[in-house]
Amino acid sequence: MQISANGIAIEVDDQGPPTAEPLLMIMGLGMQLTAWPEGLVQQLLAQGFRVIRFDNRDAGLSQSFDQLGVPNIGLASVQHLLHLPVRSPYSLAEMARDALGVLDALGLQKAHVCGASMGGMIAQHVALLAPQRVKSLSLIMTNSGARSVPGPSMRVRSALLSRPPNPRDFAAVVERTYQLFRLIGSPAYPAPEAELRERIKSSLRRSNRPRGVLRQLAAIAADTHRAGQLSRIKAPTIIIHGEADPLVPVPAAHDLARRIPGAQLELIAGMGHDLPEELWARMVAGISRLAR
Repeated sequence: MQISANGIAIEVDDQGPPTAEPLLMIMGLGMQLTAWPEGLVQQLLAQGFRVIRFDNRDAGLSQSFDQLGVPNIGLASVQHLLHLPVRSPYSLAEMARDALGVLDALGLQKAHVCGASMGGMIAQHVALLAPQRVKSLSLIMTNSGARSVPGPSMRVRSALLSRPPNPRDFAAVVERTYQLFRLIGSPAYPAPEAELRERIKSSLRRSNRPRGVLRQLAAIAADTHRAGQLSRIKAPTIIIHGEADPLVPVPAAHDLARRIPGAQLELIAGMGHDLPEELWARMVAGISRLAR
């Protein structure tokens, strides 16, 4: 369903009894609400959660911001590396206000909040902007935004920024996305090729917003002051991170755990930057532990 959140149109999937513990799930860069696997959602429902997924602005079926133009990501990357200010069409804090707007639209005063990758960055902003509304905070494969923390290798960075020669060639877009997912995925839990390709095709048929990805990338690059504020987070927090994550290397998880008071850190051997089915039960257990 589409709702109005923070004054914009946001696509939402809301599952579970209205009286169950609400769990707001925020996805990462360019990803859609469907990137939270349905099987994972079913396990969370079985644990007594009401699971609320949504498409971030500029992704999936939520409102586009094409009117803001396309940022120069090459320039933004250089500015970020040189510790210079980065301009972005909108901020991660504004995306956090979208998330809070989803809760408002659903009539929810408080919720457990879970974010993956960029979604974890947005979730941190939610906890900073409205601490009274966050029952618990689950942060998966994300970072604090501190510039001192190692980033992805040049190979991973190049793959992330690469584009197929013809963006309208569906097969080429599928292949580019497949190669990226293989590069950053969990080496100990590789998804079967046919299954991963079908998942990518299904996602691209639902929506493909490459310009939105660039605007979200700029928002990430511009978000340089979050790390210094994380000591203010009071919500019970768990950090789940793969020891084999090539996109957000594991030092980011240690840095994040040091900055958030009382945060639990759960490192998973062989996990990369994805959500393998073999690890769903472990993730659900960590998220559920905070809700008890």
